Amino acid sequence: MPMIRRGAQVPARWRLLACGLVLVASCSVAAAADGGVVDVHALPKLEGAVEDTSRPESWRLEYRMPTAEAVTAPALKKLLGADGWVTYLRPLDEKSTTLNFKKGRQGLSVHFTQRLGRPDQSVVTYSSDRIYGNVPFPDGATDIMFDGTRPYLGCIAPTALDATSDFFGREMAAIGWQKLTPETAARWTSSLDETVPNGLRAYYEHPDSQETGFYKQKPVMLTLTRRDDGRTNVEIRVAPFALPEVLEADDDMAGLPRPKPTKSARSLGSASSNKREISAAAMAELPAVRAFYHRELAARGWQEDGSAPLAPGDDVAIKISSAEETGVLRLGRKYDFTMISLTAQVKESALAARAKAKKEADEKFLGDALGAAQQLIAADEARRKTQAASLSDAPLNALADSKTPVPLPETAQDVTFEGGDGRLEFTSTSSVKALSTFYRTTLKNAGWKEQPSVINQPNMAVMAFSKGGKSISMTVMQMGPKVNVRADGSGLVMEAAKPAASPEVQAKSSEPLKPDPESQLPVPTQRSSKSLATTKMPGSETPFRRELEASIPASLAEVLAFYRAELSKLGWQEKADGATVSAERAQIDFTSPQGPAVLKLGRAKGETTVNLVQKNSDAAVKADIMPKAGQARLMLGNIGPKEASLTINNQTMKIAAGAGGPQSPKGPMLDLPPGKYQYALRLPGRPARTETLTVAAGEAWGLMVGPSGDVLPLQMY
Repeated sequence: MPMIRRGAQVPARWRLLACGLVLVASCSVAAAADGGVVDVHALPKLEGAVEDTSRPESWRLEYRMPTAEAVTAPALKKLLGADGWVTYLRPLDEKSTTLNFKKGRQGLSVHFTQRLGRPDQSVVTYSSDRIYGNVPFPDGATDIMFDGTRPYLGCIAPTALDATSDFFGREMAAIGWQKLTPETAARWTSSLDETVPNGLRAYYEHPDSQETGFYKQKPVMLTLTRRDDGRTNVEIRVAPFALPEVLEADDDMAGLPRPKPTKSARSLGSASSNKREISAAAMAELPAVRAFYHRELAARGWQEDGSAPLAPGDDVAIKISSAEETGVLRLGRKYDFTMISLTAQVKESALAARAKAKKEADEKFLGDALGAAQQLIAADEARRKTQAASLSDAPLNALADSKTPVPLPETAQDVTFEGGDGRLEFTSTSSVKALSTFYRTTLKNAGWKEQPSVINQPNMAVMAFSKGGKSISMTVMQMGPKVNVRADGSGLVMEAAKPAASPEVQAKSSEPLKPDPESQLPVPTQRSSKSLATTKMPGSETPFRRELEASIPASLAEVLAFYRAELSKLGWQEKADGATVSAERAQIDFTSPQGPAVLKLGRAKGETTVNLVQKNSDAAVKADIMPKAGQARLMLGNIGPKEASLTINNQTMKIAAGAGGPQSPKGPMLDLPPGKYQYALRLPGRPARTETLTVAAGEAWGLMVGPSGDVLPLQMY
């Protein structure tokens, strides 16, 4: 280290460093001199202790013991007791396994944990506890209950009343407590009540003291009473006249009032529950708490209906009631707290009225929904007939120079052929009948044999062909003003390599993507289309499935970055397993606060397509549509006039007319393993209709039979 000769000028930055070191040293000395904080590293440790030296804090120490907690705890209690530490319990924390100790004005808590995988070993943690309101413990006292923040002391002194009184008079003064007289207590109260049956009472105050840690200490009341066994009961607590007489209201719990301040509070139920309850320990006298509830309950439309039978621990029990509820308010004293128990129960008449109103609202909602569905189905049927009238039934010729394994009709448009996967798809302005006839004729002439099919309707036909061990499945379906043809199978597979496609050059957005603040699910304001679908139970405002679809004029990378940022802000966590991201598509699973979710991105027409689905697990469980683990749930409904039957996975279920409607909201349900299923629907006087449905684990689907016999599949979860 370079030396500075005497008399030389010292650079300013060196002088600052020296000042800083002096300040640090001063703070360290002050901390070391704080008599209210024990240096736990100087405390005795049990034999065999292995200290964790990675924690240098003076207020915390951790060491490992080769014995279980049941052996370690009593041994440590004995060891610290021999060093002058007195153990005690905290009010309202009597069952805690943490040991609390006091020595003079220093506090210590000792916590035990079992070593992971080693039930025969334990870990001991010392933590310093600062005592802000120190009071003396009588030597040999038992049943000590102490809280050094107020303070509160309850115990049994082993000495007689006079000796105990002499002890506290002497030791309270040694700590700095000053006995109140009527003159010194005048700013608190006009009189001091020192009368105690079979005992005595005194009041003390303590001035602020940086040395002993007292600050704005409220006066305390010492009460001593004789016991039949010659010992003395001791209680020190904040003097009643120093506590507030008018209590303010804290935040409600379960929709019920709670005073301020409280040491602890808990509640059961919510403001809308049929039964709700609140319990708390108020840091106030019982009359003040009683006046608080008299005021707050009256302001909320409750009235008092006389006394209720007292339960153990009660000093006051009052019946209360409102227009829709009845309840009981119970107040009692424990330590220096007023214990509160307030329960409220909805009246049977109110429950019946609520149930009736809900039933009527549900029936109206379902009736409106049924009417809307019937209108929608009727309008769709009329639209299909109108559109079908514009389709041509004229015989078709094969398109010349077709490169597909099967011929294409001359009206084929938007042809997509994937020879490696054996898939063909196109649209046409010809009718279902004309296209079905075209393929039945041309494939038969080419040696293909058609398998029988039950689906051969004016708006849909399903055909299956086989030849030389190969097969082709074909679906021809009217989709609006055109007909869509889809075919797949080994008969369409071509071994020739497909020409390499030129990679798409994805255009970037002209400006950073901004979230739409009005959208329920994140979506950029820069979009060409957006739709949001929700699935919920009738009468409920909470959807158990939300699905957003959008098209964004931006690159897939930009859209992916947008969703990762926005979903993270909503508390969604991305799952690493199963995520797939490429230049053309992405799929990422998320865990949202409401339940599982998935984001799918793709490319179409020079834009990035978005499909975002979020599920609400709690709502699904409440609505009884949550499938069993690893399975999918299928729910069946029938708004048609006749009973229907549906066969799937070798099970046949009857669906009564109206099932899933206003009079019978829940229809049959079935849990299925994940997979692709063919199902057959049968209605009286009609041929069976066969469709396919693919379900995944964790999904819930509804199949609703319409008045015309059509089946509407809907993913509900």
